[in-house]
Amino acid sequence: MDIIREPVELPRATQLLNHGPVTIITSAHGGRANVMAASWAMPLDFDPPKVVVVVDRPTLTRELIEAGGVFGLQLPSRGFAAETLAVGSNRGADLDKFSAFDLETFPAQRIDVPMLAGCIVWLECKVIPDDSQRHDLIIGEVVAAYADKRVYSNNRWHFGDDPDLRTCHYVAGGTFFATGEAFEVGT
Repeated sequence: MDIIREPVELPRATQLLNHGPVTIITSAHGGRANVMAASWAMPLDFDPPKVVVVVDRPTLTRELIEAGGVFGLQLPSRGFAAETLAVGSNRGADLDKFSAFDLETFPAQRIDVPMLAGCIVWLECKVIPDDSQRHDLIIGEVVAAYADKRVYSNNRWHFGDDPDLRTCHYVAGGTFFATGEAFEVGT
């Protein structure tokens, strides 16, 4: 089945991260690209939409993000958990993770970074420079956002019966939890 990537209104882009799933970060600069898993990512602001990711300074991903000024932030699903663990457990300085794990990519719309076809949400981000940073946080402005229509449309998550299309949360040691059943509380 072809995935239909539906645009998400930028002021609503941070809704894609509100439930705290594991993310995957892609980066590229100077003919080199990398991909890593990141559990520490969160929405920061609505208009313009901003996100925060934690990327350790001595990593290739951090080097490429700082050099290129952009990064892709994607949400993998349960069906992509093995690949998520693989890209999070191996160093990009040691191998080309895109080739090593046979990751299919497609070009981003607004930034020059590969995006992962196997994910269900894609955020394209431009780094907001902060010369005072003395930590591993990177703040990015979301410049494009889109989601797999099977799980997110009309500004709402709607996980269906396919468990492989649920977002997931990484715990440790190869253990994940899939996003559970939705319920509503009246106001």
